[in-house]
Amino acid sequence: MEVSRIRALRGPNLWSHHTAMEAIVSCSEAERSIAELPGFEDRLRALFPELSILQPTGHNDAVPMAHVFELTALGLQAQAGCPVTFSRTTQTLEDGIYQVVVEYSEEQVGRLALELAEKLIKAALHNEEFDLAAALDQLRELDEDVRLGPSTGAIVNAAVARNIPYRRLTEGSLVVFGWGSRQRRIQAAEMDITSAISEAIAQDKELTKKLLHAAGVPVPLGRSVSNVDDAWAAALEVGLPVVVKPQDGNQGKGVTVNITTREQLEAAYQAATEFRDDIMVERFLPGNDFRLLVIGNKLIAAARRDPPQVVGDGKSTVRALVEQVNKDPRRGSGHSTSLTKIKFDDIALATLAKQGFNAESVPPKGQRVVLRNNANLSTGGAATDVTDDVHPEVAARAVEAAQMVGLDICGVDLVCDSVLKPIEDQNGGIVEVNAAPGLRMHLSPSFGKGRAVGEAIVDAMFDENDDGRIPIIAVTGTNGKTTTVRLTAHLLSESGLRTGMTNTDGVYVNGVQIDSGDCSGPRSARNVLSHPDVDAAVFETARGGILREGLAYDRCQVAVVTNIGAGDHLGLNYITTVEDLAVLKRVIVQNVADSGYAVLNATDPIVVSMAANSPSQVIFFAADKHHPVMAAHRAQGKRVVYVENGYLVAAEGKEKQLIPLADIPITRNGTIGFQVENVMASVAAAWAVNASFEAIRRGLKSFANENDNAPGRFNMFSYRGATVIADYGHNPDAMIALVKAVETMPANRRSVVISGAGDRRDQDIRQQTEILGNAFEDVILYQDQCQRGRADGEVIALLREGLKNATKTRRTDEITGEFVAIDLALSRLETGDLCLILIDQVEEALAHIAKRCQEA
Repeated sequence: MEVSRIRALRGPNLWSHHTAMEAIVSCSEAERSIAELPGFEDRLRALFPELSILQPTGHNDAVPMAHVFELTALGLQAQAGCPVTFSRTTQTLEDGIYQVVVEYSEEQVGRLALELAEKLIKAALHNEEFDLAAALDQLRELDEDVRLGPSTGAIVNAAVARNIPYRRLTEGSLVVFGWGSRQRRIQAAEMDITSAISEAIAQDKELTKKLLHAAGVPVPLGRSVSNVDDAWAAALEVGLPVVVKPQDGNQGKGVTVNITTREQLEAAYQAATEFRDDIMVERFLPGNDFRLLVIGNKLIAAARRDPPQVVGDGKSTVRALVEQVNKDPRRGSGHSTSLTKIKFDDIALATLAKQGFNAESVPPKGQRVVLRNNANLSTGGAATDVTDDVHPEVAARAVEAAQMVGLDICGVDLVCDSVLKPIEDQNGGIVEVNAAPGLRMHLSPSFGKGRAVGEAIVDAMFDENDDGRIPIIAVTGTNGKTTTVRLTAHLLSESGLRTGMTNTDGVYVNGVQIDSGDCSGPRSARNVLSHPDVDAAVFETARGGILREGLAYDRCQVAVVTNIGAGDHLGLNYITTVEDLAVLKRVIVQNVADSGYAVLNATDPIVVSMAANSPSQVIFFAADKHHPVMAAHRAQGKRVVYVENGYLVAAEGKEKQLIPLADIPITRNGTIGFQVENVMASVAAAWAVNASFEAIRRGLKSFANENDNAPGRFNMFSYRGATVIADYGHNPDAMIALVKAVETMPANRRSVVISGAGDRRDQDIRQQTEILGNAFEDVILYQDQCQRGRADGEVIALLREGLKNATKTRRTDEITGEFVAIDLALSRLETGDLCLILIDQVEEALAHIAKRCQEA
């Protein structure tokens, strides 16, 4: 078994809505049925007992090794605790070659699972050992390293529950919610609107205390110090006992509390300087340590934090008791678990010594032994939820503290005996205000119930009915995609929306090109969705991008399928038939939002069949309103777009909007049929996102199909009284549409310049000239950069074959070089002639033609 071409499908894809790893698996003849491998399944199950059944009960089909590989990779992830359920194996047309798809929750974990599954299967094949426990530990550790921590994860889960899309910007905790101009960002528990100044204030504990004191919020007395002697002087000023801590520390690092002697202070000062140079001394407040979480202007959660401790049983040493506590599955070594393991270090030993114990002491039964004086969870402390107990005045003081510093998400550290009564009544005080506070203690406290902290943060970022989404219009099909995308984007811009667009020519934001080349894939789409100046997005969605990565989004508002026809690029990447192509193209239809629309060509039966796969409503378009599909849809009062008496009509029930075709320049008064179809699709898409028809009319009238607006899409030039048309058509359906268009235009003599893309099937290349040979007197065949793996002269030979039975072609030339062929065609033109040039190097060829026309 050989595994190759592993791809990460990072969005909805050909196989499912899930993120998944896709691999090509080659199996030897014996491996096409594991029944041919005696003892293999038994050995495999001995190594991996949790492997699921290999086929449903009652079936006795041949089970290929590729299917075993699929289930093993899925099972390893599931056993490691990853939330995955989907997998699939499909045989290709090639013997022994399979496509294997396995869901993943974290991409790196998914890749490792495939690698480990392959090793496990080979071990079973060769009757070798395999350390399953080590493999699962490796998966778990990687998953813990790369997945979001509990704080950020809770916020993300809350956003997902509200249908707000999200994307991680880094491997850390920087996450963006929503798209375009409606996006918001967080990093851990910090929002994008939190000012850097507020965060700096929170880190400066002395400045924070001054501000809180000025606002009347109780705080302990204290000041910054420059050395040990100054620290002792400060301790005497405020009165013992005191606390020594870094001035801008966090997570309790370097903090020592309840210092009563100079010797203790000197040790504490040394411990603090290991983390920061700026040290402060403040009055120690007796009482419990509470963390109050403020989000916006509300207290959302509160917890009492207890220092790490163990309770003696009269038999075990302190070290053994700590080891026993650390076996709690809720305790981990980082921040991914609800609790942290208790550290047994020098600080713990020093704390034990103050209580008269050491690591090997056996505390009496029931004796509480504290391992640290501070109660931070990162050092192994525990938390008890006390949210329901907080006195209104305590809550008000916490909110005042957060607002005084300017933090939108704020962890307020309070020391007092109880939160049941006002702080002032018990000589308590707020000792710290924290930016980006940890949320673990509130989400999964050691005792008490967890609080909906993630939901509160999401509610603070997004209004109740705001899901952070902008309208996305995805366009796919065989022909007309780019023009439909450009026109739709133009209509949305006329509606006042700042529009981002991707197509085979580049990426555009508000009409400005920000990237060039073929940008019809998910990477370019993600770049548009990340742009802060985009209110709506229109994406050309090519087959290649869906196959490589899936979609760039979870759902779109509108999915447009222009046509399928005879297809294109068949035979590549295991898409061998028109039906295969349709299944791939309909991915965008299957992922339309429930409140959206699928815009489908009513004259293409395969496209019409996609309506059954749409979770949303459908808008059908066709020139003929009496077409059976259109008539049935109209009879149900649903939306349709058609042509009648020289008008484009958008109808829903009895309501109609009429737009004269004479006011739509790219249709040439409705004579260019394929442009009429593109316009109908674009109008339907704009209508689906509630663009006004006033804006749609303006947009249709102002959109000109010129080479600078829609390059390579029926661009027209005048050359010495002749008409020259440049187009990027490159498949039989495009040839048919172009022939129909040019036949409506008068001409003394018609000529065509054409090459063929080498990555098409032989019959597709040949069929293009079969069509053109019945419409053009002169045909110039050229060979240039589009051979794509074909031998020299092979493409031209296929094009020549297509002309064998031509009824109209009288002259044929074969040229090397696209521009040489163009110049030859132009040199032969006379007044009243028409020349169709099927260009390959779009921008360069258009520039060349424009220059020749200007020179003429």
